[in-house]
Formats: sequence, C-alpha cells, structure tokens
Amino acid sequence: MAVSSSLSVIFFLCITFISDAIVPQNETFRYVNQGDLSFDSESLFFNSEYAPTYRPLPPFTFPFQFCFYNTTPNSYTLGLRMGTRRSRTVMRWVWEANRGKPVRENATFSLGSDGNLILAEANGRIVWQTNTANKGVVGFAILSDGNVVLRDANGNFVWQSFDSPTDTLLIGQSLRVNGGPYKLVSRESVTNNVNGVYSFVIEPKRLALYYKNNMRYWSSTFPELDRQNVTIVNATLVIAETEYEENNFHSLRCQLQNGQSFEFPSIDMGQIRYNSSLSYLRLSIDGNLRLYTYRANVRGNAWSLLYTLFDRRENENGMVFEDECQQPNRCGKFGLCEDSQCVGCPTPNGVFAWSKDCDTKPPGCNAGGFKYYQLKGVDHFTVKYTAGNRSASRSDCESKCTKDCGCMGYFYHTDKSRCWIAYELKTLTRVGNSTHLAYIKTPVR
Repeated sequence: MAVSSSLSVIFFLCITFISDAIVPQNETFRYVNQGDLSFDSESLFFNSEYAPTYRPLPPFTFPFQFCFYNTTPNSYTLGLRMGTRRSRTVMRWVWEANRGKPVRENATFSLGSDGNLILAEANGRIVWQTNTANKGVVGFAILSDGNVVLRDANGNFVWQSFDSPTDTLLIGQSLRVNGGPYKLVSRESVTNNVNGVYSFVIEPKRLALYYKNNMRYWSSTFPELDRQNVTIVNATLVIAETEYEENNFHSLRCQLQNGQSFEFPSIDMGQIRYNSSLSYLRLSIDGNLRLYTYRANVRGNAWSLLYTLFDRRENENGMVFEDECQQPNRCGKFGLCEDSQCVGCPTPNGVFAWSKDCDTKPPGCNAGGFKYYQLKGVDHFTVKYTAGNRSASRSDCESKCTKDCGCMGYFYHTDKSRCWIAYELKTLTRVGNSTHLAYIKTPVR
C-alpha cells in the first residue's frame, strides 16, 4: 500500500512538472507585421509564388523562412516560404497558418512562456493558434525538412505543422485515414487565398481527387487493396530506394493494414535530382497534382518539375500520363476536350469552335421548359472513376434528371446500361466509343 502511494505521488509530481513547464525567456518571441514591404516584381531574377508583397520574419532554417505575405492589400497570410534569394528563382509557399482568415497590418506572431503559438490581430483577437498552452512546450523550431515544431523538454513534438497541411506535402509528411490530416485542399486563385474546389483525399481503399468534395475525377488503382479487410493507413511522400545505385525516386507510398509486410502501394513520381530531399507535392489551383524538387546552393534554375498527374506528355517508357481532359475545368464552364486539347463548344445546333466563353444556358426547373440534345462519343469527367448507376435504362436515367432541378444533363453507356447524373458539366471528353452518349438540358425557346 505504501509503495502504491509513493508511485501515485511521483506520478502526480511528474504531471505537475510537465504541465508547469514554461518556455525559457530566450525561446519566446513576438513579431509584428509592420515596416517596409518587399516587392518581388521589382526583381528580374526571382520572385515569390503568387507575386505577393511580403515581410520576412527572423525564423529561418535553410531554405525555409516565415513571412507575412499578401496578394491583396492589407490581407496577410502567415506562410512558410521555401527557397532563397541566392537561388534567383521563384520561392514557394509550402505551409500556411491562416488560409481564409487573413490578418491586417500590425498583426502579431508570438510564442509566449505558456507554450502557445499564436497569430493575432493588433487588437489581440486570436486568428490562429496551436492550442498548446501549458502542455509542456519549451521550444520552437523550423526543422531542415520544413516541419515547424513545438517541443517538450524530452524533444518530443507537442505540435507540428506536418499535421495541418493546406495544399502541399513535403518529404516525410503524411496523410492519414484515421485521425488526420486526411486531405489537401487547393487554393482558389492566385489572388484569393481561400480553399478552392479541389481536394486530394486518402480513403481506406484509395487515394482520390474530388471536385467540390463529391465529384471524383481521379482515383488510384492498387491491386493490393482488392482483398477483404486490407485498407490504407497512411500515405507518405518519401524518397524510395531501388536496387540500382543512385537511382532513388520520389513516391507517395501507402502503408496498409492487414496487408503483407512487403506491400507498399505507391504512386511513383520521378527520379530525384541534385541528390536533394527538398521536394514537395502540390495540389494546384487547377486541380492537378505536381511534384517539384529544389536544388540547394545554386544561382538560377533551382527548381525542377518532376511529375504532373494530368499531362499531355509521354514518359520515358512511352506510356501516356493521365490526359488533361480529365481535369474538370480544363475547358472552362462547358467545353469538349480531346487529347488534352479543347476542341469544341457543344450546342443544340452542333459543335462549334471552342472559346473561353463556351457555356450552357440555365434550363430552369419546369419540365416543359427544357429539352435534351444528344452528343455521341462523349464522357463526363466523373465517368472514368465512378461506377454510375448500374443496370439502368436510358429512360429511367432521363426521368431522374428531368425530375431533379439541379441536374444539367446525364451520361449514358448503352453497352453497359450505366447512367451518370451531372450537376455541373464543365469539361466533356471525346472518346472513340459511340455507345457513350451525353444528353444535355437546354431551354425550349
């Protein structure tokens, strides 16, 4: 009984010590968003992604640095930038604290003695924080891989930026099925830093790309996941080794639950260059996945684009990458795409030359106020990677679309009796199979 009591006291004292740990004075900081702004547009050699104005902050670990940056006046993001002026090339934003919640002039970025990392407006209103007050934090660091961390006295991470990505994964960073983070979300536009319409999501049976959260336009096909009870646990961007010397390559490698110990389903993304692990995977504004790698300590040409998911190129083995026509917005609001090119504007009177103005007219909700026109050999961007409604007749498919005010048209495969309802049309893909039909709603004049 005495031993038990002693252990309880020791445990209590340990918990008290950890909770009362404070950040040493020399580890605390407070940076104010004020002073002169840098303008990359004035430079002939280098700039920052999105051509912003910005204020660099002291926290720096080569080649990563914190900055306040803005693409619209007095609307600042606290971001981690990768690249240096020495490189005389574009410097890229690989992590952001407050996307969609901009701060203004005189905002503060601070780490207090309680261990909470805070971004606040000048009036003290907290915009973003790590919620790590009184959790044993004793220090802050930007690691050499770009992970921003808060550590306890034992060197363990109390908080890390790798657990809260926006649109970017760095080498060693993971997406996780359970407990998150489980997705990347694209940026809306160069000037508007809010969540865009695209997401890259890890799921138990696949990796997938979605338009507006529910329209899947790409997914992985891993044979290892066809077995029952085998699921993905996480996907990590790594540099994978091969049996050949100096032939390592980038890979988004999945760890499986209930799989074989040697199984690592992966997406291979090109050989490393410059012997550098300074690479990142980006879900771009246009919904494409791209991998970039960085060459340290050079003047010029520091970045290389190694991998693009939707690309009109062929790889070194003559295999075609995913066609750009698979991207929902490749041909704007309503365009016909073939071999990665926008080739036409579908109308009830035929297919005309494509332009950025191609669009459909709102059909309205009154069933008597619209009709359908047919396109042959055409698929919607959701068709390739979603099953649709199986064993459906065309009349049933049309009836469902007609009764649904939000339906803009339907796609039907006569050879497989399969139907897809479309709530947005966007890019249509021309295919060689005449049994693939599109029926587009159009107002009756």
